[in-house]
Amino acid sequence: MAQTSSTAVPHHIAIVMDGNGRWATRRFLPRIAGHQQGVGALNRCVQACIARGVGVLTVFAFSSENWNRPPDEVSGLLELLALSLAREVPSLKANGVQLHFVGDRQRLSEKFKAGLTQAEQATEGNQRLVLNVCFNYGGRWDIAQAARKLMQEGSEITEMALDRAMALAHVPDPDLLIRTGGEMRISNFLLWQAAYAELHFSDKLWPDFDDAALDAAIEVYRNRERRFGQTSEQLGADSKKTAMKAA
Repeated sequence: MAQTSSTAVPHHIAIVMDGNGRWATRRFLPRIAGHQQGVGALNRCVQACIARGVGVLTVFAFSSENWNRPPDEVSGLLELLALSLAREVPSLKANGVQLHFVGDRQRLSEKFKAGLTQAEQATEGNQRLVLNVCFNYGGRWDIAQAARKLMQEGSEITEMALDRAMALAHVPDPDLLIRTGGEMRISNFLLWQAAYAELHFSDKLWPDFDDAALDAAIEVYRNRERRFGQTSEQLGADSKKTAMKAA
C-alpha cells in the first residue's frame, strides 16, 4: 500500500557497512582493526534501532565478491565473525534480538555453518528486533537461488512466487537503505528487495556511524514522499479517505 513517511520511523532499515578498511588505513592500523571497530558500531546501531522502534535491521557484512580480497583479510573476517558470535549472541538474546544469517553457506566449513545455526536457534524466540546479517550474500545470487528453487518445485516463476522464495522472505522489504563511507552505490545488495527503498548515503566511515548519523538518516526518510508509482495527489486523496473512515 502506498504511504508517506512524514512521521514514521522506518520499520526495516538496511545498511551497507562500508569504510572499515579506510578507517584503519587512515590510522596506520591493519585493516582487520577497522573491521573490529565495525563490530562495535554494529552493536551500537542495534541498540539505537531498538530504542527508536525499528523492527528489522539488515546489514551487509560480507558480500559474495569479498572472497576476492587478500586472503589474510578474508580469514580475519571469518575469524572475527566466529569470535563475535561467541561473545555477542548472549547479549543479543537478552536484548530480544532475533538473529538470521542470510547468504550462501555452501562455501563455509561445517563447523562455521553449525555456529551460524546455533546462533539463530538461540535467538529464534525473540521479537524485539530482527537482525539479518548478510554473509556471503549477493543480490544476484539471491534472485538466482529463488528462481532455481521455484524451478525445482515445478512452480511458475512470477513476481509473487519469487518474492516468497527470496532469502529475506521472512521480513518485509526495507524502507530505508543506508550506505556509509561516502560511496553512492548499493553494490549488489538487496537488488530485489530494495526496489522501493529510500536511499541515503552517509560520508561517515562505518566505525564512526553513531546515533546522530542514524537519526540524520531517519530524518531524511521522514521527509521523503513514498509514492510507489502513484502521484502526490493520489496519496493525498488516500490519506483523506483514511482520515474520514477513522472519524
